[in-house]
Amino acid sequence: MNLLTAQDFMNRESRYGAQNYHPLPVVLERGEGIFVWDVEGRKYFDFLSAYSAVNQGHCHPKIVKAMTDQAQKLALTSRAFYNNVLGEWEEYMTKLFGYDKMLPMNSGAEADETALKLVRKWGYKVKGIPKTEAKIIVCNGNFHGRTITIISMSSDPDSYNDYGPYTPGFINIPYNDIKALEKALEDPNVAGFLVEPIQAEAGVYVPKDGFLRKAFDLCKKHNVLFVADEVQTGLARTGKMLACDHEDVRPDILVLGKAISGGMLPVSCVLADDEIMLTIKPGEHGSTYGGNPIAAKVAIAAMNVILDENLVDNSERMGKIFRKRLNSIDSKLIELVRGKGLLNAVVIKSINNISAWDVCITLKNNGLLAKPTHEHIIRFTPPLVIKEEQLNEALDIIEKTFAELGV
Repeated sequence: MNLLTAQDFMNRESRYGAQNYHPLPVVLERGEGIFVWDVEGRKYFDFLSAYSAVNQGHCHPKIVKAMTDQAQKLALTSRAFYNNVLGEWEEYMTKLFGYDKMLPMNSGAEADETALKLVRKWGYKVKGIPKTEAKIIVCNGNFHGRTITIISMSSDPDSYNDYGPYTPGFINIPYNDIKALEKALEDPNVAGFLVEPIQAEAGVYVPKDGFLRKAFDLCKKHNVLFVADEVQTGLARTGKMLACDHEDVRPDILVLGKAISGGMLPVSCVLADDEIMLTIKPGEHGSTYGGNPIAAKVAIAAMNVILDENLVDNSERMGKIFRKRLNSIDSKLIELVRGKGLLNAVVIKSINNISAWDVCITLKNNGLLAKPTHEHIIRFTPPLVIKEEQLNEALDIIEKTFAELGV
């Protein structure tokens, strides 16, 4: 039993921690499967899944075992030496996704930075773009991380305000706009197009059917690399192993993170073929922790859980049930429901000064955790191991919540 109250824990974070997050007022201490418990013993459905990092559920025993077993043998060597596990993970991932090479990193932002460097290297070494003239097309509403270079391509003032000067070399176009992409690709110095197959952080914006395929084909036409950031949308979240699989698109560069470790530790990677990957030579890029033995074993175990437990199929099936039920809720607060698989969002229409935050607080009080994004959108992304009976119980809570708000 904790001697400190939930408020004590929150006060301590506020006193000693930076104020760069605005968490929901709940203090968690334990997780298992689709559930988490707070310090006072209350149980909740987790409908955020650590921003889709916990697709396999909290503390999956197979992933925990892989982590603890390897931690007792060898944790970190750096890349100054070989270890007996990294090659196993590299072989696993390249064969599973069909690429020549894998480059391991830690966070999703690091993986995206790696992809940006690969695009530029390829642009100079292979495409023949004049030095320092390479450009990368990105989309408004994008979210690829928080580094200086990544926020330089952001269209969100909260991300980029007061962080200049910004990294040059990016062309911003509207998301889901093929004509804008076609026009931007006319520039011969464009080396790559970086895109989220579904814009998750922006509020689960799903592009029109055919957008990814048309974008990919245009990139091929103009000798430009198609780069898919699948950090949030990948690994069964949208009802396919990759969101790009919905349109049979194989990215030239594939960026993965989050659920690749099942939420156990930061792990990410970039996959590409030799023509792209081998443009980076020894000493030109790296990470002390990237590809460490624990990360390798955990990632293999996490991927095996996705495959062995058929989480792709479960995500697709549960997502259809979820959106159908949400669309049946009679509430004027619900303006729109959208998503694919178990990556879904509800757009909240403010009535009687009720905000998405207010909805999430009421959901918490009723036993379900979700978080607003951009003030008027709520993401619903439960672990992919959720069963139909559990999903319906969670939907009962969501329906009850909107009824209690009385609009």
